[in-house]
Amino acid sequence: MQASNFKLDLYLQRIGYQGEIAANSATVKALMQQQLRRVPFENLDVQAGKVVSMVPEDIVSKIIGSDGKASRGGYCYEVNALFAMAMTALGLDYQFVFCRPMFYPMRRPKTHMALIIKVEGEQWLCDLGFGSYGMRAPIALSQVNLPQPQDYDCFRLISPVAGEYVLQAQLDQAWVSQFGFDLYPADWIDFMPANYLNSTHPDTIFVQKYLVIQQHAEGRTVLVGDELKNWQQGVVTVTPVAAADRPTVLKQQFNLDL
Repeated sequence: MQASNFKLDLYLQRIGYQGEIAANSATVKALMQQQLRRVPFENLDVQAGKVVSMVPEDIVSKIIGSDGKASRGGYCYEVNALFAMAMTALGLDYQFVFCRPMFYPMRRPKTHMALIIKVEGEQWLCDLGFGSYGMRAPIALSQVNLPQPQDYDCFRLISPVAGEYVLQAQLDQAWVSQFGFDLYPADWIDFMPANYLNSTHPDTIFVQKYLVIQQHAEGRTVLVGDELKNWQQGVVTVTPVAAADRPTVLKQQFNLDL
C-alpha cells in the first residue's frame, strides 16, 4: 500500500512515536499501539453525508496532513490503510483480509478489513479499526486458543475450521466473537463496494449514528450516538450527550472538529 504523499517521518510525528524503528515484531506492536492511541476511529465524513474516499493520497491528507499535524481519523479502511503504508515503508510483507463482523444478531457480509503482517517467520493479525472491542496489539496466528491479555482487555483467536479464524473478546467472563476471516488475500480495490455500503446504506451503524473511539493505555473513550462511554481499567461510565453538546465533546475528548 503506497501513497505519493506518505512520508514515514510525518507518520511517526502524527502518532507521536519516538522509539526505535526496525523491521521486526516489536516495532509493529509499538506502532500499532501508538497509532491506536493517537488516531481516532471515527465516521464524521459519513455523518456529513460523504462517501469515504479510498484514494490513498486522500487518506494521508486527511489523517496526517502535509506537516504531520492533522487531527482527523477514519474508519477501518482508512486507518488500516495508513498502517499498511507504514509497513510498506518498513519493507514488511503483509496482506489485506476480508472479515465478517460477528457481533450482530444476524449474519453480515464481509465488510471489515484487517491486516496479516509477516515478520520474523510469523503471521500477525493487526487491526486498528474495529471499534469498541478492537484488539490493542498484534496477535500471532500460531497462538490459537491462547488468551491474549492486552492492557485491561483480553482477546483470543480460535480456528473453528482449518484455515479460518475468529477473533474473540472476553466480556463479562464470556468469549464473544468479534469477526471472522480466512487467509485469502484481498486487493485494495476489492474493498471499494464494502466502503460504499458502509458510507451510504441506512442499515449500517456508520450512517445511523456518530461512532468515535479513542484508545488509551487504561481503556478507551467512545462516543456512540448520544452516549459517551469511558472505559478505565475495565470499569465503564456512561454520560448522555445532547446534540448541541456534541461538537464540544468531539473537541475535548477526541480533538476532532465537526
